[in-house]
Amino acid sequence: MQGARMNVATMSPEPQIQAKTITTVPIEFHVMREPAQWNLGTRIGFRFVFAYLVLYGFPSPLDILPWESLFTKYNALWTAIVTWVGEHLLGMNITILTNGRGDTTYNYVQILCMLAMAATATVIWSLLDRKRSNYENLHQWLRLYIRIVLGMTLIDYGADKVIQSQMPAPTLATLMETYGQSSPMHLLWTFMGASRGYNAFAGGAEMLGGILLFIPACTAIGALISIGVMSNVFMLNMCYDVPVKLFSFHLLLMAVFLMTPDLRRLAELFLFHRRVELYSGPALFRRKSVSRTVLAAQLLLGLWLSILCLYGAQSENKTFDANIGPPLYGAWSVAEYAVDGKVVPSSPTAEDQWQRMFFQNSSRLAVETTSGARMRFFLKLDEKQHTLKLINFNDSNWKADFSYQSPQPNVVTLTGQMNGHRVDMRLRQLDTPKSFLLTSRGFHWISEHPFNQ
Repeated sequence: MQGARMNVATMSPEPQIQAKTITTVPIEFHVMREPAQWNLGTRIGFRFVFAYLVLYGFPSPLDILPWESLFTKYNALWTAIVTWVGEHLLGMNITILTNGRGDTTYNYVQILCMLAMAATATVIWSLLDRKRSNYENLHQWLRLYIRIVLGMTLIDYGADKVIQSQMPAPTLATLMETYGQSSPMHLLWTFMGASRGYNAFAGGAEMLGGILLFIPACTAIGALISIGVMSNVFMLNMCYDVPVKLFSFHLLLMAVFLMTPDLRRLAELFLFHRRVELYSGPALFRRKSVSRTVLAAQLLLGLWLSILCLYGAQSENKTFDANIGPPLYGAWSVAEYAVDGKVVPSSPTAEDQWQRMFFQNSSRLAVETTSGARMRFFLKLDEKQHTLKLINFNDSNWKADFSYQSPQPNVVTLTGQMNGHRVDMRLRQLDTPKSFLLTSRGFHWISEHPFNQ
């Protein structure tokens, strides 16, 4: 209404109220995180797992350091323990100690000793540390140790496959033998070596899993890849009788151990489609600067190991590519075989009489006996002096020294000492195919018909 209108300019001023500054004091609320309470079974199980994994993994990763004398003493200690247990408790005389990462009697007895030691340590630990509610911090340190040990191993084995030094291309001796003469392990090596691409793929997967384990934030995906890779490796070792079953099984266990805290979360994600956060655990250090330094050290270690392993595999691979030249290169039939001046007649049952020799690589020699058995030797060849030395793969005490001549084309004579006896051999070169289907067939995008022969 017009009568209700008022002129603002004519209104008496309102009394001004002076604003006062009010100082507020922030109140901080510190929520104390109560320590997680592990049940008794979890605490006992962790103590056993911790003791066993450390026993099995040690001295890795320290074995990359130049402390050979210390590691020699450590291995000597284990040798004393294992041989004593074998002789006094199991009633067996263990003569073959170890064969790389093999499955010898020594390895099985050593695992038995580790299990017993871990069980004993668990009992003592449980009695002395009954009041502790959890081992979250120690769990993180164990995860760091296992990540480094498993990551180093996968990078090492993966690099050997990427460069194809572990399973090289099939040799002339392998290509000329029948499938029936091959052992399951040798057949696996031939299968892998026949394809450089599959070697690179398999090795790349191993290296990827190993590298990711050096990045704490990528532990879960690294462990998943490692589980997939090592499950395949373990089954190949089991099904093709490769004597690395114990070692590959333990690597698989390490990957499962790293994945264990996330198993329930992964089930929530994949089975029930729920949003989850992967396990991170408490920080190893309170200071961020220390944590960042340790993180940088892990990344640098992973990068350094990758470069070192690839370089080492490349250096080793050169020995397989270094083919020898004439007159030795090729497959040879032993036309005459004499021991201590007496010609030995060919016998199909003789296990030590040589029938064929395969000269291809400058550091390896393959021999077939008259009984059909295959023997492999380390070869030291001096092409200028026309001499060669042989060392048995399985017996370092067995040695042979020969001088060789080529009196006429396609003929070579060997004269020297072999295993304490004078041996003379006359070799005739065998006709070998210029190419083999296994190595020359190659890859084809288009195949109108299956080529399976």
